[in-house]
Amino acid sequence: MNDLLYSYQNVSTLNKTKGINNLVMAHQTEIEEINNIPCFFWGSLTDPYLTAKCWTTIAKVVRSSFGPIPPSLRDPIITAGAKIMRFEGFSSCNGVYVRLDMKPEAIDGEFIASGTTNVDFNEPMLNALNAIQKNEKVTLAVGQHDVHVITSKTKVAEKKVTLPPRWIKGLTSVQLYLTDMDKKFELNKIQAIQLFQSLPKGNIKGEFYITKRAGKFMFSTLETPDSVRIGGIHRLRLLEGILPLVNKIYIHESSDKETCAFVCEFGKMQLLMAFSPDAYRGFSGEGKALENMTENLPIEWVYGLNSLLKSNESFDPTMLAIENDIDFGTIENLTASLSSMGLLGYDIEERSHFYRRLPFKTERILSLNPRLKNAKKLIDNEDIQIITKRHNYIEANVKGTGVTHKVIINGDNQHCTCDWFTTYQGKRGICKHILGVKMIH
Repeated sequence: MNDLLYSYQNVSTLNKTKGINNLVMAHQTEIEEINNIPCFFWGSLTDPYLTAKCWTTIAKVVRSSFGPIPPSLRDPIITAGAKIMRFEGFSSCNGVYVRLDMKPEAIDGEFIASGTTNVDFNEPMLNALNAIQKNEKVTLAVGQHDVHVITSKTKVAEKKVTLPPRWIKGLTSVQLYLTDMDKKFELNKIQAIQLFQSLPKGNIKGEFYITKRAGKFMFSTLETPDSVRIGGIHRLRLLEGILPLVNKIYIHESSDKETCAFVCEFGKMQLLMAFSPDAYRGFSGEGKALENMTENLPIEWVYGLNSLLKSNESFDPTMLAIENDIDFGTIENLTASLSSMGLLGYDIEERSHFYRRLPFKTERILSLNPRLKNAKKLIDNEDIQIITKRHNYIEANVKGTGVTHKVIINGDNQHCTCDWFTTYQGKRGICKHILGVKMIH
């Protein structure tokens, strides 16, 4: 980011609005030139067999479903930039998120520009991937409108398709889960294979936990203080195809012990697979991003940063604020907004955000979130009555259907008498009543 922002490093008198506007306008010509480049990357894979196995695993995820929604999606998101290639996607039920981070050592070629595309992995592509052998030369070309994979036997091209709405919603919340995770276990190859050999057969219901006893990892139906919960344990079979190739597996868990993620380390690349709390729950329905979408920031700022920042580059809000003399409160709200629209991903091992440029507008993500839409409707209809308001405390009545709900916000604690809050206790995001009260204050 430093090369893009260099011209503003010595500016110290700009106010926060002028700082952002100048930051965006300074590189408008450069942005337009980059957006007109049809090819993002052209080069070869340094480990084609491993890469093909990882791509096949991603294809397996996006073709699967573990809930009521039948398998219907086949299209990973591909992002090129900052000398890194990222492939990511969701299962059709949106309960499994997968991302492959290909480090500079995994690819030998030229990054002509940074950008993102979204293509299908159809049968010809899967057949080509399954046929790739070790030490075979494989060429990859990623462009704005298509992706090409060229092997010694065949050449396959996949065209850009529309990004599924459920994936957009999933991207707005999954990184919020990842940022809340801590590393719990580290498994070497032998430990990982032994663990998966004990994986229960069939679609087992109920909660399982990964625990460690006498240096060996195992699955158990009993929770212990240091165990990791796995909801929908049969979903772990998605990882079986790459187990013989891993160097290590890191297991992360969220602070509420609801969600977990497995990071498969291969050296040149890293594959992350995150699992929602249960097989019937998708990341897109969790509503975790709602609280970050209540700030009414000028949409031009978000558009401008989206045009300015490069795909895959590390996103450091503190440096962005310092180098451009932008108010820290403003940059914090901007960061929350970018996160809420899926424009920030999270590297769980590096513990840092990266920028993800996506082909959709803010209005689209807002329209996909019914709770946000309904909260705004409560405000427009003047259905929210503030009863008490003092420092870090708000009490309000919110009109419902034939009933009035009481909302209490006391610092970080919030409560509502509606059925949604009673059922989920905030575990699937805040209800529309709490959201509405927070939006007007």
